[in-house]
Amino acid sequence: MLNFDIKDFIDILLVAIILYYCYKVMKESRSANIFYGILLFISFWIVVCKILEMKLLGSILDQLVNVGAIALIILFQNEIRHFLYSLGTHERARRLLQFIRWRDKEENADCRHSRATIMPIVMACVNMSKKKVGALIVMQNDLPLTDIMNTGDIVNANINQRLIENIFFKNSPLHDGAMIISNDRIAAAACILPVSDDLDIPKEFGLRHRAARGISKDTDALAIVVSEETGHITAAYNNKFRTRLSPENLEKILMRGHL
Repeated sequence: MLNFDIKDFIDILLVAIILYYCYKVMKESRSANIFYGILLFISFWIVVCKILEMKLLGSILDQLVNVGAIALIILFQNEIRHFLYSLGTHERARRLLQFIRWRDKEENADCRHSRATIMPIVMACVNMSKKKVGALIVMQNDLPLTDIMNTGDIVNANINQRLIENIFFKNSPLHDGAMIISNDRIAAAACILPVSDDLDIPKEFGLRHRAARGISKDTDALAIVVSEETGHITAAYNNKFRTRLSPENLEKILMRGHL
């Protein structure tokens, strides 16, 4: 204790922060029990190797720790990917990036898409809302969605209100899935999205809403959902929902590319 200084305090604090975020990530993925098991194993390993200094058992546990680290990376690759992505998309990180590139984005800081681009999407969503036609539209932002597009059918067409409504028409072969809009074009349709298993999603939300939440959690994309049951329009971005959007609010969100 006499040698305890500020470096030791920072060391303990950083370890506590890392453990907290690991617990938070595993809790969100309903893997908290695995986290407790890992802590118990590490505690046992420290007692055997550092305190009791058992060489034979310690060497066996050392090998398990080395192999276990690789196994955990493989087992929790999606959670690790989401954690690293959340660091890059953190609000402070975004502000730093915007500060670096402020000259390029100074004129269009709050407008990612033009009104001419998003108005056909707005009108299509409004019409489908009135007719209670289910739809799921994903707007790509900075992160590419090539892997998602490959799960569906490539369209590569100009954004058109009638085309959007025809794709999501109930008898259309492309209606069951998500439409991906990239670089102001309809890139693909009938795409399969990752489905969120978060427990805080309202029960009245169906599979389209969970898919929208899933893609907004894994990427920086903006997802728009038209409910087939209620006709309500919902937007999902950064693992958050904004429900019952009016045409005006939908237009503003689409132009910004985020909530």
